[in-house]
Amino acid sequence: MAPSPRVVLLAGGISHERDISLRSGRRVADGLASHGIETSLRDPDASLIDFLRTDKPDVVWPVLHGASGEDGALRGLLELSGIPFVGSRAEASRLSWNKPIAKTIVSRAGVQTPASITLSRDAFRELGAESVLDTVIETLNIPLIVKPAHGGSAQGVTWVDSTDDLRKAMVHAFTYSDSALIEQRIIGTEICTTIIDTGDGPVAVSPVEIEPLSGHYDFEARYTAGATRFFTPPRLSDEAIKVATERALTAHTALGLRHLSRIDVIVDESGVPWFLEASTMPGLTETSSTALALDAAGYDVGGVYAALVRVASS
Repeated sequence: MAPSPRVVLLAGGISHERDISLRSGRRVADGLASHGIETSLRDPDASLIDFLRTDKPDVVWPVLHGASGEDGALRGLLELSGIPFVGSRAEASRLSWNKPIAKTIVSRAGVQTPASITLSRDAFRELGAESVLDTVIETLNIPLIVKPAHGGSAQGVTWVDSTDDLRKAMVHAFTYSDSALIEQRIIGTEICTTIIDTGDGPVAVSPVEIEPLSGHYDFEARYTAGATRFFTPPRLSDEAIKVATERALTAHTALGLRHLSRIDVIVDESGVPWFLEASTMPGLTETSSTALALDAAGYDVGGVYAALVRVASS
C-alpha cells in the first residue's frame, strides 16, 4: 500500500475572507484525517516559500480565499518551485479571479452571461461620475448588480434598484477593488454547481439552489447558519437542471480549471442559465454550497478530498 502523502494545508491569509478560509481549512483537515491522511495547517506568511522548499511536502492545498489564494500568484510560485498542489493552475486562476475576463471567456464558449460594463476607479472619476452613471442606467437599465472586478464571497457586492443605490454601490465596490463590474440583474433561480475531477475528467455534482432569506446572497447569507435555504436538487425542471449543469461544465473547461471549482449561474424564467462567476477554491465550511452538494449527492466528502490530494500528487 502506498504511503500516505504529506500534505500542507494553507489557510487564513490576509484577505477579507480570512475567517472563512480558516474554517474551510479545518474541515478539509478533518476530512483528510478520516481517510488516514495527516496534514499540517499553516497560515501563509513571509516564511512560507522557504519552509516549503526546505520541508518539501508531497502536496500543498491552498484552502485560501480572496487574492492571497485565488489570483494565481501563490499558485504560480508553487509551479515555479515544482511543488504539487490541489486546485487550478496559476493561469486559470488569474483568468477566473478577474470576473470581466472570466465572463468574456465563458461567453465565447457559448454560455450566456449578463450584459455588463467594467469601470476602473480612475475612469469613473475622470469621465464624470454622474455622466457615467446616467449612461449605464440608460443602456443596462435598473435593476443592476455591482461587484468588485476581483473578489469572492459577495464582499463589496450591492443590489441596485435606484440611481442613488448605484452611486453608493460604486463607492462600496471600489473599497474592495480598483475596478467595478456593473451587470444587468437577471431575475431567476440562483444555483451553484460544484465540479470535481479526481483523475477521470470533470464531473458536475448535483447543483444546489440558493434561497437567501434576506433576498440577497451576500456574505452574511453565505456563512451564517440558517440565513439561507438550500435545495438539492433545485426547484427547476429536469431539463433546466440538465442545461445548467452542462453550461457549468462548459465554463469550467473553458476557463481551464482543474480538481475543484464552483460555477455560479442564475436560471431565468425561460430556463436559460446565465453564467455569473467561477470560484477556483470554493468555501468548504458547513454552510458552503460545495460541502452541501457533496453531502446531498451521497459523496464521502473526506474521500473526495483524499482523491483530490492523490491526483494532485500523481
